[in-house]
Amino acid sequence: MVPPESDDNSRLEIGHVLFIDIVGYSKLLNEEQKERLNQLIEIVLATAPVREATDEQLVRLPTGDGMALVFRRSAEEPARCALEIAEALQKHPELPVRMGIHSGPVSEVTDVSGRTNIAGAGINMAQRVMDCGDAGHILLSQHVADDLVHSRQWASRLRDLGECEVKHGVRLHLVNLYAEPLGNAAIPKKLQQAKARPAAEKPTQRSSVGWIAVLVLVAILAAGAAYYFIAHRAATKSAIPEKSIAVLPFGNLSSDTENAYFAEGIQDEILTRLSKIANLKVISRTSTQHYKSAPENLPEIAKQLGVAHIVEGSVQKSGDAVRVNVQLIKAVNDSHLWADTFDRKLTDIFSVESEVARAIADQLQVKLTGKEQKDIATKPTDNSEAYDAYLRGLAYTLKPEITPANALGAQKYLKQAVQLDPNFALAWAELASAEAFGYYTLTLQPTAALRENIRQAAETAMTLQPDLGEGLLAKGAYYSWCLKDNEGAIPYFEQARRSLPNDSRVPEALAAVARRRGQYSQSQSLYDEAERLDPRNVALLLQRALFNIALRHFPEALRKLDQVLDVIPDDVYAFALKAGIAEMQGDLPRAAEFLAPLHPNPDQTQVLEIQIYQAVLERQPAQMIAHLSDILAKPDPALGYLNGELRFCLGWLQDIAGDHASASETWKLARTELESFLKDQPCRQRKEVCRSLHQDPR
Repeated sequence: MVPPESDDNSRLEIGHVLFIDIVGYSKLLNEEQKERLNQLIEIVLATAPVREATDEQLVRLPTGDGMALVFRRSAEEPARCALEIAEALQKHPELPVRMGIHSGPVSEVTDVSGRTNIAGAGINMAQRVMDCGDAGHILLSQHVADDLVHSRQWASRLRDLGECEVKHGVRLHLVNLYAEPLGNAAIPKKLQQAKARPAAEKPTQRSSVGWIAVLVLVAILAAGAAYYFIAHRAATKSAIPEKSIAVLPFGNLSSDTENAYFAEGIQDEILTRLSKIANLKVISRTSTQHYKSAPENLPEIAKQLGVAHIVEGSVQKSGDAVRVNVQLIKAVNDSHLWADTFDRKLTDIFSVESEVARAIADQLQVKLTGKEQKDIATKPTDNSEAYDAYLRGLAYTLKPEITPANALGAQKYLKQAVQLDPNFALAWAELASAEAFGYYTLTLQPTAALRENIRQAAETAMTLQPDLGEGLLAKGAYYSWCLKDNEGAIPYFEQARRSLPNDSRVPEALAAVARRRGQYSQSQSLYDEAERLDPRNVALLLQRALFNIALRHFPEALRKLDQVLDVIPDDVYAFALKAGIAEMQGDLPRAAEFLAPLHPNPDQTQVLEIQIYQAVLERQPAQMIAHLSDILAKPDPALGYLNGELRFCLGWLQDIAGDHASASETWKLARTELESFLKDQPCRQRKEVCRSLHQDPR
């Protein structure tokens, strides 16, 4: 199992800090101080966010007259915790408490007692936020409020307070979290004093006082209007937008079942044209492909995908004649808004895709820009054979399984497409992206020659069509996946984002870049954006699970894996990752339960590696030794250097079993297999292979 890349700055992360103290603590007698603090500790420990969090997800810091809680997952955790504390405090009027919440950088330090502790600007700023409040207040920094306001649950509970000056002249913009009767609705005294100070300084200047009163009134009204707008916008945003659509798989009515790829391609090309319309939310095909053509439960499917409209269709291909049926359906009442049938020759199939996209835009009253009209009408190639090869290759890129067979299939047909039409810019772009993905995931052999081919394909696409969004995405993928040059990739991904507003691959790529740069909060936001466009994309959900595993946010990782299993109930990799989490938590019996029913193919090496590690941890290597020996008796050439990696693991298991002689022979053979790949590998990849050659498995 390979988690997202680590970073040298991984010890510096974003913490979501809840700072709590007891108001008037210093004025209490010693016995009272101890009693009140014990009361507060008991209340805090009883809250669900604290009770359910593991040590990796929550750090607790005593502060003398209170405490700081550092949550690691999201700003919602300290907010929920604060409200639970406020609810419990209603039964303890003798315990006046104020709270402050801020998200900011924190890092682990070793304190004077030799214990691991947390420090950083995130802690300091949370305390300053809290210091601005009075008993009962739950104050948020503007940064935290910005994260929460997009949720209807929180938007209605936020009250903008304006700025408060704290230490060293720093001004904080504060928001009051208040959910009647929880919290304190009053304006904090510090803010009241700040607003009253100008009037007190010049009591004789009545006109100035009048103007100040007017300005304060205007500010209050403006704040109220701003709050209403933000809350209303957040509530609206959480609802399903009217101008939203999902294109379900088109039925293949051809007598030849092998023409299924053609129906998939027509569906995808219609979806691609629609997805370039910025004012229309379009769900990616990776989320819709798991549904049947013309299903019965359209309202439920639309709810799962977060859309108001569904497009259904069918394709019948016979020789060079094609018939396409398309209908637009309003999901809430399953009513048909528009339908049409198109009979075309294969050479004129592009006009159907453009006409359908325009008709749907008209029905949904979406106004198109000049560029969008051009993008929808663009004919990618005049060569029908090249287009057929392109659709075959595209079908492989859209398969959910990340395997060498799918990578090679996509590469084969997309190469055919550009050979048949060297001016086919879209095919060049998709070839570059498919090969870059294969290079990155090692489903294609990551040689220097392949890397150069990717560069040339991406640059050819951009030379032929400089504003092609897919070309910009491919060039960014070359920098990010092949060169590991995150800074070089960002400008291309950002340009692609403007050209492909509904393509989930773009925010997903930017999320991966942010993750590698240690910008974990930004990465999660970008992943959220990608998931809104592609809510049932198994590969995306798995990537999010891996990210959370790397951060040791195991409950969130398990939630993502459950989402995967909701789409594909028997997904082998999802169950294997659940087992991997159990292994990390030391729960080997639970891991064994997940792994027992799994029978991965030889090309599912990530699953095999988790099974191997389980055998190592349990010190029961015999069964896996037999299984790996069977696989490696006739190694699959498509697996390339992965055969050497599996053989290395076999030696590891033999050594644990006490068969040191066999282990030595196996490692020698693995070394020979792996060394044959070193000559062709780029320098960075060569170092990774060398590590596997020289590491000590014990």
